[in-house]
Amino acid sequence: MLYRQFGKTGEKVSVLGFGCMRFPIIDQDTTKIDEEKAIEMMHFAIDRGLNYVDTAYPYHGLGGKEGGMSEPLVAKALKNGYREKVNLATKLPSWLVETRQDMDMYLNRQLERLETRYIDFYLVHALDEARWKKMLELGIIDFLESALKDGRIRYAGFSFHDKLETFKQIVDDYDWSFCQIQYNYIDEEYQAGKEGLDYAVAKNLGIVIMEPLRGGNLVRSIPEAVQEVFDEAKEKKTPAKWALKWIWEQPETHVVLSGMSTLDQVKENMDIASTSYPNAFTEQEKSIMNRAKKIFRDRIQVDCTGCEYCMPCPYGVNIPRNFGLYNEYNLFDSKAIKDNQKEQYQHLDDEQKASACVACGTCISKCPQNIAIPDKLSDVAKTLEA
Repeated sequence: MLYRQFGKTGEKVSVLGFGCMRFPIIDQDTTKIDEEKAIEMMHFAIDRGLNYVDTAYPYHGLGGKEGGMSEPLVAKALKNGYREKVNLATKLPSWLVETRQDMDMYLNRQLERLETRYIDFYLVHALDEARWKKMLELGIIDFLESALKDGRIRYAGFSFHDKLETFKQIVDDYDWSFCQIQYNYIDEEYQAGKEGLDYAVAKNLGIVIMEPLRGGNLVRSIPEAVQEVFDEAKEKKTPAKWALKWIWEQPETHVVLSGMSTLDQVKENMDIASTSYPNAFTEQEKSIMNRAKKIFRDRIQVDCTGCEYCMPCPYGVNIPRNFGLYNEYNLFDSKAIKDNQKEQYQHLDDEQKASACVACGTCISKCPQNIAIPDKLSDVAKTLEA
C-alpha cells in the first residue's frame, strides 16, 4: 500500500481509504449489514496496509435523522487491535444540530457508538452556504477547539457540497486540518473542483476525495465512445482503474475514499492503489484521458456551474437543480440513470420544475455563463417530463 503525507497534520495515510457507506447488506428494506462479509472486507484491507477508515452518523440508516448501522459495525471490525492500526474518521451530522450543546451530544454519542476514546479525523458533515452560516452562529469553532483540546478529536475537517466560492469561504473561516470534496475526471469544475482543491492545498490542508467513481457510474455506465477510447491504450485498464489512477496521478490528492461492497472490489481497488504514483501516466494515457473527458464534456447540455447567481427565481423555479438533473440525464447511456433523473425531477415541487418558467428573463442578465436560461429550461421540461 502506498502512503502520502496528509497536509499539515504530518500523518502518513494510505492513498486508499475505506468508505463505510456501502457495506454489503442482507435486507434492502432495513439496510441491515452483512456483518461477517463487511468485517472480512475491512480486515483484509487493514491487514494489507490500509489505514484510513471513514464512516458517518447516518450511514446505513433509513434517512438522516437517526444513527445508522455503519458506526457500530465499524466498532466491531476495529476490535482486537485493529483500532490501533487505523486513522478513524467520522462526521458531525450538521443538519441535526440545533444548539451548541447538540454538537457535544452527537460527538459523545459517536464515541460510544464507535467504542473509542477519540476520533482521529472529525468532519463537520455536508456543509453548504446556509448550513455553514448556521454552524458559525451556533458556535462550531468553539466546539471544535474544545474537542481538540480535551482530546476527543485529533484533527478537525469538513465535507462539502456547494459552489466554489462557498468552499473558499469555509476554508478561510477556520484553521482546518483537512477537507473532503467530490472529485473525479468529469467533475473538475463541479462544486469545489480543481480550483478548490488547489486552494485547499495552498493552505496545506489534507485532501480526502469522495465519489472518485461517481457512485459507480464511471464503472457501470460509461458511454460506448469513452470505452472505445480506453481500448486504444497499450496497457488495458478497467474503467475503475482509469478513474482511480487519474486521481492518484495528481500529487495534490491524499486519500481516495471508495465505498466498497464486495471483497473483489476491495482487492481490485487495493491492487490499483498499490501501483498508482503521481505523474505516472504516459503521454498516450494523458491523451486518452483528455479525449474521454471531452466526450463527457460534449454531452453536457447546459454549461451551468451551479453558482446560483440566477436565484431566486421570482416564480420559484429551481434553475440550477433543473440543469443538474438534465446534464446528468445526458451524461450516461444507462436507462436506469435516465429514469432516476426523471424520478428526481418529478419529486420537485411544481413551482420548482422547469415547466413553471414563464420566460420573464429576470435570470438572464444575472448568469455569468450567459446561458439562455428560459430556452434551456424549456428543453429540460421537454426531456424530463416526457
